[in-house]
Amino acid sequence: MQKIGLIGVGLMGHGIATNILKHGHSLALLEHAGNQPLDGLKAAGATTFTRASELAAAVDVLLLCVTGSPQVEAVLTGAGGALEGLRAGSVVIDCSTAIPASTERMAATVQAAGGRFMDAAMTRTPKEAAEGRLNLLVGAEPALFDQCRPLLACFAENITLCGPVGAGHRMKLLHNYVSLGSIALLAEAAACAERAHVAPEVLVDVLAKGGGGGVALERLKPYLLAKDTSGLRFAMVNAVKDIGYYSQMAQDSGAASAIAQGVRQTFDVGAGAGDAQTLVPELVSILAARGDGKVL
Repeated sequence: MQKIGLIGVGLMGHGIATNILKHGHSLALLEHAGNQPLDGLKAAGATTFTRASELAAAVDVLLLCVTGSPQVEAVLTGAGGALEGLRAGSVVIDCSTAIPASTERMAATVQAAGGRFMDAAMTRTPKEAAEGRLNLLVGAEPALFDQCRPLLACFAENITLCGPVGAGHRMKLLHNYVSLGSIALLAEAAACAERAHVAPEVLVDVLAKGGGGGVALERLKPYLLAKDTSGLRFAMVNAVKDIGYYSQMAQDSGAASAIAQGVRQTFDVGAGAGDAQTLVPELVSILAARGDGKVL
């Protein structure tokens, strides 16, 4: 069995770690203030390190599951970063959401240090992460993809090779733009319905039976009916980040992005009205509380 390292034991990373251990792999984790509690993972056999360089030197495969491109770059290339200890032939798998241009730079840096790199961006939620049922969007050379697929299958249900390095992160941003854009549209409609005295159960029923039905509505439905955020435990600040990354990608490729700007502005309102822990479903109440009809 390979020796696996994981940096970023947040809501998604904790589920990944749990399932890697369940499949019998050796697992090492980086101690970090942003981690979820590690007691259960340590009891299951995980070891820990306090420096990324030391962790990288002890493993064959290093998984990254951090917030975004600045964190990926810091973990790899910062002082005490993983590249200082990376062994020749080791594989770095970036499961974060990142700007593709940064991903390609980091891949070149890893390769120059004697390692190999692939992006394996995640979709779905912490619930599926805990169940080992994530979707992974992979950017890699086919041979490396084939080599790493058994490991990825420990925590993912659907694994799609999207193309070369960077393609997984590009597809993730496309996915999140469509997903979060749909949520923003529904949230704005639900806020309007609330102010127009349309009963939420009527709104949900009619949308579900018509053109508004789908995954976005199902994830927002618990909040619309009972102010329950469990259907989409995704922070508003992360939505702002992801839409910003998508807009950067669109700008870099010269693509149209007018709707994306409106989506970004809508989530900016939500993030500005709450705190770092405010969840995306709460956007409905935030927009409903605004009486001026303005986004900016």
